[in-house]
Amino acid sequence: MSKELYRPEGSWVALITPFTPDGQVDMDGYKGLVDFQAANHTSALLVMGSTGEPTTLTLEERKGIIKELGSYCQGKLPVFFGVNLGSTAATIDLARYAQDNGADGIVLVAPPYIAPPQEAVFNHLKAVCDSVDIAVGLYNNPARVVVNLNPATIIRLAQECPNLVADKEAVPDVGQLASVMDGTGGRIKLLTCDSPAYAMILPTLAMGGHGTANVTGNVAPREVAEMSRPWKSYDHVLRSRELYFEMLPLMEAVYSAPNPIATKAMVRLMGLPAGYCRLPLPDVSPQSLRAMEAVIERFDLKAKYGLK
Repeated sequence: MSKELYRPEGSWVALITPFTPDGQVDMDGYKGLVDFQAANHTSALLVMGSTGEPTTLTLEERKGIIKELGSYCQGKLPVFFGVNLGSTAATIDLARYAQDNGADGIVLVAPPYIAPPQEAVFNHLKAVCDSVDIAVGLYNNPARVVVNLNPATIIRLAQECPNLVADKEAVPDVGQLASVMDGTGGRIKLLTCDSPAYAMILPTLAMGGHGTANVTGNVAPREVAEMSRPWKSYDHVLRSRELYFEMLPLMEAVYSAPNPIATKAMVRLMGLPAGYCRLPLPDVSPQSLRAMEAVIERFDLKAKYGLK
């Protein structure tokens, strides 16, 4: 390995991709969002995960984001890039491009749309892991890609890929998380999504998990960072539990439409760079927007973060 691998824990924020009014990638806005996260206790960034609308970005746009943010994030925050493309070869090419342009790591999902069997999933993920020296995180999200990353597959990858450092689980299955924790023996960091429909944050931390790979940190990074820290004392347990229920209405608002529709609307309402989702993703309804404004006002987020 060319350098020590970064192993994410705490709050790993899945960043939106901001667009300009004419629908182009807002690179200055992206850098502003990085600065906002760096100033507010976020541990690391995930760029072009599902929250970053990667399927609506061209390959040239994705490379441009990697090139700009790979260097911009250095000394600010560790950054992982989603590099999933339609084939193993194309994914490897983008993974190597990320490595060559300052990425701390990459994030992989099971190949979407084609619903491959587990052995094919393993072979794909291992090939990409083996193609780079930087850190690799798995993102298990069967609701999006159809195929679950079975615990046996994750455990085998952890055994055979020394640069596999993390597994983000977006499944409502405590048993799966327990199997991954037990089978990997602490070799990889276990994180969960912050979807209130799954409600997996507290169970993950209770089992010795390492934090969240979250969406709500786009609008409330300090609170999510505190809620997401691994439990090292009983005070951490009590504070995470308190914050979880305190933040539940905000998490519900962020997930009130398919990600990142609601997330992006709330970032925009906060006065941060966001723009609108690219089609076919719609914007939220005026009624939903008013409800989001009420939640932002309830938590006094603009004043708390010094935004106008």
